[in-house]
Amino acid sequence: MAGPLSASEESHLSRNVALAGHSTNLVGIPTGLLASPDFNQHPLPLRIHGTREANSGLFARLGDCGSLAEAGDVFQDYMSVVFGFEEEQRLGEDRQGRRRFRGSYLRLLQDWGFNSNNPQGAVLKGWVESRFGLFPTFHKQPLTGFATPAWMSYVEEKMASRFHNNCIYLQLDLLFEFCQWAIAKFKAPARRHIRLYRGVDSVGEFCTLGAGNGREVLVCLNNIVSFSSDRTHAGQFGAYILETEVPVVKLLFFNDLLPRHPLRGEAEYLVIGGNYRVRLTV
Repeated sequence: MAGPLSASEESHLSRNVALAGHSTNLVGIPTGLLASPDFNQHPLPLRIHGTREANSGLFARLGDCGSLAEAGDVFQDYMSVVFGFEEEQRLGEDRQGRRRFRGSYLRLLQDWGFNSNNPQGAVLKGWVESRFGLFPTFHKQPLTGFATPAWMSYVEEKMASRFHNNCIYLQLDLLFEFCQWAIAKFKAPARRHIRLYRGVDSVGEFCTLGAGNGREVLVCLNNIVSFSSDRTHAGQFGAYILETEVPVVKLLFFNDLLPRHPLRGEAEYLVIGGNYRVRLTV
């Protein structure tokens, strides 16, 4: 799916690059470039500034692990201790008998699996917006402007205090950095891309930016998107299948990253979005 952009694609992207996202982010690459199909074709390393440095002890321990399963146990044990998940499970309720709730990356993954347009989905989209600078394009309905009711609803949900009482963005920062570490160490150390699939019910579910050869299409995907490594599994979620080469530097999560998580068995990948060249098949 490589190749130069057509004149119409270049024109469309140049008009919309300012709409891709914020002028700054935490990965040190211009947001317009990060959103572009050129970046997907020729990816650069992505690091969320300061995350590995602030958690150097974790990554030192990970360096001693001999397998992905062992590293996953180390990571999840570290997250439980640092963010108090074990304390919540042990105490259960506070002194007034109210159920304790700590925002958790695992709960976000679980609830994303149920519905990517719920408040937990808004938190994930808000994290991508904050760290990578990419605006979401859809949350319950198309997000077409900052002054629209749809955008206001998205902002309200992504900032809900229920999900921000336990440094949830920092948890997601660590999940991303662990994912990138695991890819480089165990999952795909020599690969820059991975072929993934997404089932959709209609072409209208995403914004088409331009056509290529045959069934190849340039599309604008939401700032975080679910894909599957299993084409048959993806076909269960729509009449059409999007097939694309995703740069591994844009992966937040893949199915066997963690030994304990709620999306196990679904061959799911969480991918940072932007403009992708895809093949559309039935």
